Amino acid sequence: MDVKALVNQARSAGRAALTEYESKQLLKAYGVPVVEESIARDAKEALSAARQTGFPVVIKGLGQKLLHKTERGLVELDVRDEAAVSAAATRIISNAGDDLEGLLIQPQIQGRRELVAGLFRDPQFGPMVMFGIGGVFAEAVSDVTFRAAPLTEKDAEEMLDEIRAKSIIGNFRGESAADRDQLVRTLMGLARVGMDFPEISEIDINPLLLTPDGQVVAVDALMVFGEPEPDTKFLPAVDPAHLGYLFYPKSIAFIGASGQMGKWGHTLFALTASRGYEGKVYLVNPKGGEIAGRPVYPSVTAIPEKVDLAVVTIPAAGVMNLIPELAEKGIRNMLLITSGFGETGADGKAAENELVRRAREAGILIVGPNTMGICNPHINLYCTGSHVWPQSGSTAVVAQSGNMGTQLLAFAEQQGIGIRAFCGSGNEGMVTIEDYIDAFEVDDLTRTVMLYVESVKNGRRFFESARRVGKKKPVVLLKGGRSQAGNRAAASHTGAMTSDSAVFDAVCRQAGIVKVERSMDLLDLAAAFSSLPLPKGNRTAILTLGGGWGVVTADLCAEYGLDVPELSKSIIASMDELLPPYWSRSNPVDIVGENDMQIPMIAIEELLKWDGCDAVINLGIMGRRILVKRLADSISRSDAGYSEDFLEGVNRHLIEFENEYVAHIVRLMETYQKPVFGVSLLKEERDQTLYRVEGSDFKGVFYETPERAVKAFAKMLDYYRFLNR
Repeated sequence: MDVKALVNQARSAGRAALTEYESKQLLKAYGVPVVEESIARDAKEALSAARQTGFPVVIKGLGQKLLHKTERGLVELDVRDEAAVSAAATRIISNAGDDLEGLLIQPQIQGRRELVAGLFRDPQFGPMVMFGIGGVFAEAVSDVTFRAAPLTEKDAEEMLDEIRAKSIIGNFRGESAADRDQLVRTLMGLARVGMDFPEISEIDINPLLLTPDGQVVAVDALMVFGEPEPDTKFLPAVDPAHLGYLFYPKSIAFIGASGQMGKWGHTLFALTASRGYEGKVYLVNPKGGEIAGRPVYPSVTAIPEKVDLAVVTIPAAGVMNLIPELAEKGIRNMLLITSGFGETGADGKAAENELVRRAREAGILIVGPNTMGICNPHINLYCTGSHVWPQSGSTAVVAQSGNMGTQLLAFAEQQGIGIRAFCGSGNEGMVTIEDYIDAFEVDDLTRTVMLYVESVKNGRRFFESARRVGKKKPVVLLKGGRSQAGNRAAASHTGAMTSDSAVFDAVCRQAGIVKVERSMDLLDLAAAFSSLPLPKGNRTAILTLGGGWGVVTADLCAEYGLDVPELSKSIIASMDELLPPYWSRSNPVDIVGENDMQIPMIAIEELLKWDGCDAVINLGIMGRRILVKRLADSISRSDAGYSEDFLEGVNRHLIEFENEYVAHIVRLMETYQKPVFGVSLLKEERDQTLYRVEGSDFKGVFYETPERAVKAFAKMLDYYRFLNR
C-alpha cells in the first residue's frame, strides 16, 4: 500500500481521520505488528470472512466517522459461530446507521495483557511517542511514559522499563515475556510516522495486546489529522562568543545611576564597585554632577573612553532612545534591568519586540529586560540586585526568576559552592535559556550547568542543546510552573494522558538533564558534580557512627534504587581487627561510637578498596567536634579539675582531625575514583557543604541529612548511566 498516497487522498477529501483499517495498514508499513483482518460490506460477507479467518472472531463497524466504536456498540468480541456472526453483524449495522462503510473481521487474539502506544504533537517539542498500560482503564491508571521523536533503540528500550507495571512485559502469571524487539519496533515506527507525516496529529494504539507466547499485536488503531503546525518564528541563536564576552567587560556604564540608597541605579553600582572589580566604572544620569565622589556623565556618548557593557535602570519609556546612543558609542552589550515590557501584557510585549528589533539592527545584545543582573566571580564582577557574592568556581547558573536567583546565589555563598557565572535571564527578549546552554557548552571553566526554568522559548532547540551539552557536562534543572494541558488532544487516550509536566519530564530524561524537585537539590547536586567522581554503579557502602542512622540510610538507598550489598569476608576480617567484637559485621558498618580517630580513616579506605561497592556514604564522622565543644563548655563550668588549656586542646585536636579526615577522603577519591558522600553529625553556622583541599579538583562533601546524600548519589548515577547509554 502506498501510505503517502493514502494520507494525501484522505486529506484531500477533507477527512478528520483515517479509518481503523487504514491506520493499521499505515502502521504495518512502518514495522508495527498489526492483526490480520479483512473488510466485509454486509452480514453475508462478514460470515464468509469469519469462516476464512476461523472462529472465534471479532467484528467491528468501519467508517470515517466511527472513531470511538465501543461507546456506540460497534464492537463484538469472541464471536464463536455462524449464527453469532449474523446476529453481531446485524446489531452493528443497526447501531452505526448511515456512518457505516463496512465491517472489519479479525481473529479473536488471546491476551490478557493490554498495553497502549501512541503519538501526539506537543506545541514546544513536536512529535512525542507514548507507551504504557492500556485497556479500558488506561486513562484512569495513567501508567505511561513519553519520548520526543525521533527515537533511538535505547530511547525505546528505556520507555519499556519506565512504566510502573513493567513486570507485565516480562514472564507474567504463566505467560511468556513480551517480544521486546517487537515493542521497540512499534515505538520507533510510531516516531517515524510522526516525523514523516506532520499532518497526523495523533495516533492511538489501544490495546496493544501481548499474547500468551509474548507476541505483540496491535488490534485497534486510530490516526487523527490536525491543522498544520504554525510556522513559528523563533529568536535567532546568539553567538556563544558574544555572550561570553558580555560576562568579561573591561568597563561598565551605569545608565540611570542614582545617589539614593535602595534604588537600582545605586544598588548595582555600589555592589559592583565594592567587591574588587578591576574594570572601569562610569555613571550616567542627565542631571550630571557627582555620585560617591565620581563624575556623572549626562549621556553615554559623553564618556571619553570605550565602554563594553551598559547597565540600564532608566524607566521603560526611555530605553528605546538609548539604542542610537549605544550604537554611536560602540557599546555592543546591554544589561537591561528595567521592567515594564513583556511581563506587563500585550502592549509591553510589542514594545519589547520593537526594542529587540532595533537593538539587533544596531548590533547590540540585550540581556533581559526585567533581569536581576549578572555576576562573574572569576573577575570579581557582582552586578545583581542582591548583595551576595559567592566565590569563583565551576557551576554556571541561569534563573528565570529574580527571587530564585537571589536564593541560589545566597545558598552557594553560604555553602561554599563556587560559581562560574550567573545570570537572571528576565524576559529573555533576545538571549534565551537555549543561548546560555550553548554558551556554557564551549566555556572551559564551566563544569556543571544549573538552571531554574519556568518556560522555554524554543522547545526543540532546548532539548537538542541540553542533550548535546549533557554529554560533556551535567545539566541540573529545577522546573517551575508545572501545569496540566487540559485540552491538548481529546480525541485519543494518548492525548488524554498527556500534560505539560509529563512531557517536560520526559524530554529531560531523554536529554540526560538531571531534574530536581526542590531548590536546595540544585545546590546539593552542584556541590556533588563539582567535587566528586561519578559513581559507576549503584552499590553503596555505608559507614556510620551509630546503628540507627545507618538503618535509615539503607532504607533510603532502597527507596532511590541503590543497593546495599553484604560485606565480603575479607572486609569483615579487616574490620574485625579494627573494631570491637560487638560491631555490626554487616553493611552498614557501625563503628559503634569509637573515639579512636584512626578507625574511620582506616575503615573508609577499606570500603573504597572493596570492589563490591561503587560509593561510600559516611555518617556522623564530621561534626563530632561540636558535641565535644559543648561538653568541654559544660565541664569548664562545673569541674575545676580540668584546665582551660586542656579543654581547648581537645577542641583543637578534633578540628585538626576533621581537616585531616577531609584531606584523607579526597586522596582516597583520587586513588579509587569512587565518590564519598558525607553527612555531618551536627553543623554550626560557619560550616559549609564543601571542604576544599589544596591541589585537588575533588572536595569533601558533607550534607546535613542522609536523604540529601542518598539523593545526590542517585542523581549522579542517573547521569553516569546517560553518559554510558
